[in-house]
Amino acid sequence: MSDPFHIPCPHCNGLNRIPAERLGDQPKCGRCKAEVLLNKPFELKQGDYASQIKGDLPLLVDVWADWCGPCKSFAPVFEQAAAQLAGKCRLAKLDSEANQQLSAQLGIRSIPSLILFKNGREVARQSGAFPLPQLMSWLRSQGI
Repeated sequence: MSDPFHIPCPHCNGLNRIPAERLGDQPKCGRCKAEVLLNKPFELKQGDYASQIKGDLPLLVDVWADWCGPCKSFAPVFEQAAAQLAGKCRLAKLDSEANQQLSAQLGIRSIPSLILFKNGREVARQSGAFPLPQLMSWLRSQGI
């Protein structure tokens, strides 16, 4: 039996201990009872950031804005990636306009930007919109 994963809930930020063999069983949060592992991106906000970058599953953040054409064209690709990566990597969307302080803190210079976090630290960053095969290839090169 392997060690449990510590995974923050995308709804209430509660930290959950989930056995590795149960990751595919749609685990529920011990605090709010919502699903912990989603097959779609969740919305990341300033107040959730510190909690959400923690945990044993990587977090991929798409920094975007509503006025950005490439961001809008990349959104369906990011959704498809979330469905394929459920249980391996969590995906979140950060609206740079609604979260300007966090965007500045993260040093966002262009959008869309992807930031990959592992164990509370940024480990990779990629700017621009690209097709799903290229996104999945980049993530594989990061050990996802």
